[in-house]
Amino acid sequence: MLAPYRDRVVSSARGRVLEVGIGSGLNLPFYASAATNIIGLDPSPKLLEMGNKAARKTPIPLRLIEGTAAAIPIEDHDVDAIVTTWTMCSIPEIQSALQEMRRVLRPGGRLFFVEHGRATEPRVRWWQDHLIPAWKHLSGGCHLNRAIDEFVENAGFRIERYLRHCDNSHWLRQNVPAETVRV
Repeated sequence: MLAPYRDRVVSSARGRVLEVGIGSGLNLPFYASAATNIIGLDPSPKLLEMGNKAARKTPIPLRLIEGTAAAIPIEDHDVDAIVTTWTMCSIPEIQSALQEMRRVLRPGGRLFFVEHGRATEPRVRWWQDHLIPAWKHLSGGCHLNRAIDEFVENAGFRIERYLRHCDNSHWLRQNVPAETVRV
């Protein structure tokens, strides 16, 4: 049900693209030919190895980098677009990471993302807040209750389009926005 949001966000990226949290390369088939090359950043060597295998199936040039979003090893203003999909919830230093993303993004560049985050419904937020201590340990550092839109705006981005999807059949995905942001 959420795949169309990811597909739409990823296929919107144009030019030189940085994908933060590229993981095993699941997004690679969704990049349109408007993406001239992709830089994939991930802290996991094992996932990058999987991403390298997935890269063989895409015609777009790809460079994989082991590293964190809090210290992106790319020059200032070096990319036209940044893509993240279900990644910002688990970045330990999210505000530093967003500042780094802004640093490497050229003026007028775009940040495209699909993330889950803080629910709008108070009862769901209560559960999110109370489950966080155990949930982070079970899910690789995922914060169910991050207000992603607030973090993005606090990093100096301007939200141009904000699409909120609520799937009431699964309360952990109560608040799943797909967003487009411009510096």
